[in-house]
Amino acid sequence: MAYSKERRLEVLADAEQGMGTKEIALKYNCSESWVRRVKQDYRESGKVAPAKTRNRKPKWRCEEQAIRAAIEEQPDLTLYELKVKIKSQFCLKTLCNALRTLKLTLKKKS
Repeated sequence: MAYSKERRLEVLADAEQGMGTKEIALKYNCSESWVRRVKQDYRESGKVAPAKTRNRKPKWRCEEQAIRAAIEEQPDLTLYELKVKIKSQFCLKTLCNALRTLKLTLKKKS
């Protein structure tokens, strides 16, 4: 659960008044690690608001070029054949999600 900007400002105000991390966590019924993170974010970047989105790079991105090359070379591969061809450790669902994100399709020859 993301805490509101107002709650974060209250936490920072209490910290400035000299309250300890544990006291603040008990007062607002949250974890000590969250309180430390709020104080650290403010100290290092001046950030108070919660993050809007996760900026996470999918793990399969390291194999993007191999996936594209394999599909271009042989577009009628099955997911399992694609996995074997690029020597991937990812599960078939991950490869399926990668293909969907890359807007690539496996086209069967008739």
